[in-house]
Amino acid sequence: MPSVRGGLLGPARVRTPRSVPPGLEERAAIRLPRSASTNAELREKSRERILAAALEVFAEKGYEAASISDVTERAGVSRGLVTYYFPGKTRLAAELLDRWLDGIAGIIELPGTADERLAGIIDGALMAAASTLPIQRLAISLMMQPGTHPVFAEVEAAKSARLSQVEDAIRSIFAARGAPDPTVEEMLLRATLEGITVKMAIYPSTFPLEAIRHRLYAGYALPTPTTPLPIHSPPPDRLRAH
Repeated sequence: MPSVRGGLLGPARVRTPRSVPPGLEERAAIRLPRSASTNAELREKSRERILAAALEVFAEKGYEAASISDVTERAGVSRGLVTYYFPGKTRLAAELLDRWLDGIAGIIELPGTADERLAGIIDGALMAAASTLPIQRLAISLMMQPGTHPVFAEVEAAKSARLSQVEDAIRSIFAARGAPDPTVEEMLLRATLEGITVKMAIYPSTFPLEAIRHRLYAGYALPTPTTPLPIHSPPPDRLRAH
């Protein structure tokens, strides 16, 4: 659960037919009279295509090395369309971070007892760490690099009220479990899950996520999970990047 202040967008590569210049379809769509709902749907599809392309490009090249031209080419749209929706590379990153933080917030919206909710948070964070590596890596990068940390701080500030609800929800779980200091417990859980996410981003093929999951359950005196998470998880050995 990288930073409290996470499936997002799958790879989306849309190729414009060779006989149609890039951006022509979008310009035609703007010229033709359409209903408000149809126009809204087209705008949303264009935004999603651009965001999916941006996530791919940022993951492959890194945020600093990537350019709007790279995103434009990957999305198969005109540069003008990209800058219309996202006037600058930082706005693309901010939108991706915004959705990532929404994903974190969604993890705690679980029913059940305090133990069931805690187990759900652990599983949700581990699943996010394993299944959304591109956005996890982007978020970690933006948080830690001096040149991009302000982008992360801006998005985090905009989400402050929602993220405070997340913190309070986790603290209420620990309070219900009888923890003497729910605030410290919430911070410790968050730091633990953040560390796991970083390790997964670096060592996705060798990190023993299922074994770590069992250890977390035991550490919080939760019932041993009977069903493994539907993700690749090698047995514990040595962490090596590939």
